[in-house]
Amino acid sequence: MDISLNEKAQLKISPEAAYVTFPGWNVPEDVRYGYSTRLFGVSEGIYASMNLGQNRGDEPDRVRENYRRMCDAIGLPTKRLVLSKQVHLCHVQKVTAADAGNGFFSENRFEDADALMTDERNVPLVIFTSDCVPVFLYDPEHKAIALVHAGWRGTVGGICRNTVEAMNREYGTDPGKVLAAIGPSICRKCFEIGPEVAEQFDVAFAGARDEVLRKGGGDRFYADLWRANEIMLLSAGVRKESITVSGLCTMCRPELFFSHRATNGLRGSNAGFLMLG
Repeated sequence: MDISLNEKAQLKISPEAAYVTFPGWNVPEDVRYGYSTRLFGVSEGIYASMNLGQNRGDEPDRVRENYRRMCDAIGLPTKRLVLSKQVHLCHVQKVTAADAGNGFFSENRFEDADALMTDERNVPLVIFTSDCVPVFLYDPEHKAIALVHAGWRGTVGGICRNTVEAMNREYGTDPGKVLAAIGPSICRKCFEIGPEVAEQFDVAFAGARDEVLRKGGGDRFYADLWRANEIMLLSAGVRKESITVSGLCTMCRPELFFSHRATNGLRGSNAGFLMLG
């Protein structure tokens, strides 16, 4: 069953899981992907119920069962999932079939990767977010994909631009042909920041300050991570018409998503999945 959340996002519901897809992201059927919701899992308490965070304090067996359910729903081989240790920086990790199972069925060798990319089939990439921005990238010419975790530090550091450039170096990706989707994450009206963080946005987006920052009360500001990452993609050469924004806020929709800010960190994790089938 598919339920439209808005014109840019659909909720796909199976007997065991529910996840979000982006109808405007025109990828072929053999590109399997989804962004998890918190529905239909087996975790309890603050992790209820589809928690996919391994290091949040949840029972490991419950987390693995949640992965099984989500992977079955999307059509991914659970034992081949590739995870990384995200550190809110801008390192892009190239992934091959030899890395299948990394961080899930084997020790996590990727110590500081906030973006994963591959051009190999049946290697599902996974990133975690709970307000940060998940960005899905597809190169239809060279059949390469990337999945990006863009927190505010990664956003101002240009992780989306870095990832497109890395795809160009490794796979010959033409940025003008990349298809991008910006998934559920905290929206502009919810993402309040202080002056120190606002200053970093000021520096990173000097020519587009008014597009990414809005003055709040006192010394506070509100930052638009969706627009900021779109600007970074555009600066890398991705075409505006090739970028779709889901328009779903993790903090505004607590019934669907875990939100770090909404719960003061007492929560599970959402996850983005992407694989060449």
